[in-house]
Amino acid sequence: MARIKASRVKESLLAYLFLLPSLVVLGIFTFWPIGFSFVLSFFKWDFRNMKNPYFYGFGNYKEILKFDYPVKFPFYKGLIYSALYIVLSILLLMVIFSFVEMINKRKLEWRKLLLIASYILVLVGYGFTRAQLSTGRLVISLIVSAGLLALFLRARLVGSKTLADHAWIGFAIWLVTYVLFEFKFTGAFNGQSYGIVDFLIDAAEKNLFFKALVNTTYYVILTVPIGLSLSLLIALLLNSIERFKAFFRTVFFIPFVTSVVAVSLIWKWIFNDDVGLLNYILVSMGLEPVKWLKDAKWTIPTVSIVSIWRHVGYNAMIFLAGLQNIDTFYYEAADVDGANSMQKFLKITWPLLSPTTFFLLIVSVIGAFKVFQEVFTLYDGLPGPYGNSGMTMVYYVFDLFYRQQRMGIASAAAYLLFLVILVFTFIQYRVGDKVVEYVS
Repeated sequence: MARIKASRVKESLLAYLFLLPSLVVLGIFTFWPIGFSFVLSFFKWDFRNMKNPYFYGFGNYKEILKFDYPVKFPFYKGLIYSALYIVLSILLLMVIFSFVEMINKRKLEWRKLLLIASYILVLVGYGFTRAQLSTGRLVISLIVSAGLLALFLRARLVGSKTLADHAWIGFAIWLVTYVLFEFKFTGAFNGQSYGIVDFLIDAAEKNLFFKALVNTTYYVILTVPIGLSLSLLIALLLNSIERFKAFFRTVFFIPFVTSVVAVSLIWKWIFNDDVGLLNYILVSMGLEPVKWLKDAKWTIPTVSIVSIWRHVGYNAMIFLAGLQNIDTFYYEAADVDGANSMQKFLKITWPLLSPTTFFLLIVSVIGAFKVFQEVFTLYDGLPGPYGNSGMTMVYYVFDLFYRQQRMGIASAAAYLLFLVILVFTFIQYRVGDKVVEYVS
């Protein structure tokens, strides 16, 4: 026994000795800079204190989050409102599914009807008191709504199979409902809507960090879903053809391995107001030309178009590899059962492709939050045409570090970016554990 234990210790020691060179390199070039920058985020180190930085505590973080002008309402109030909207939206989703189940069963269930009536009363009561809703009443409304949701879930009035079979439809209903609650339902009473989104939009006009956060989030929301959808479509088309497959794979993959600077310069010509190809096509179709690189509202969509075009080939190749790993046995069985193409995609391809989709979603979101090169090249080193319309999180850190020479506050901003990415990644992993299907 002692000999076996000594042998295992020897093997482990040998393995660590083989790993030692890699650990040394990682320690010097990765772990040490990360740790040093974290310590640096608590120091006042700029061009005035270049030789003698001093401990500043959380001063850098406070300076980043400081507003030039007061915001319309505090952050905690917007957070409570958004939590209430989320709960009300989930409750409405439960109500809809309850109605559908009762219609399918052709049977009225008094427990479902009672909870549905309770939800209607909560919604009507909230609507009537919305204009004079104080913080205390707001918290009470949130507690009552959360309690009603807990009753819905505990009573299991909606079958888990119904939710699982219509997960994407349910998510779409919840998302539309939440947006209506956030911007339409509440704002209809006095013209002012409340919520975390409204807070961020207002804060973006009064703080450069929040401007960068809102722009980056807008870019992520615009780029990731569209990019992955196009990549999946291309992968499905490539998987269905037999001839010239290698040629098309190469064509779609070339933009990913091409220099970002070269790609951005080409797209600058495409987006040109006067001689650009894109405006030429729009004018030939009878449409008005767009000031892609001069209008602030088109800054993020312009950057998003370039980024989608550049990464769609890489994502498509990953999707294609996932498609080719799906056993043809499933499709043969579906053919025997008489399933059509859409049923095969929804019941076989999409579920079995969920691990690949989950991987690409994680990588794409993290990469989108670090967007910088496209903005820097398209706008000649500026964060957009005017009004910091192209200010992203990484550009914000770059501006603080290289241009303003404020290394301490730049390090603090980098760790705030890390915290934002960590939160989004954590949420994706939690959701992924429930919806991703790993099939051997």
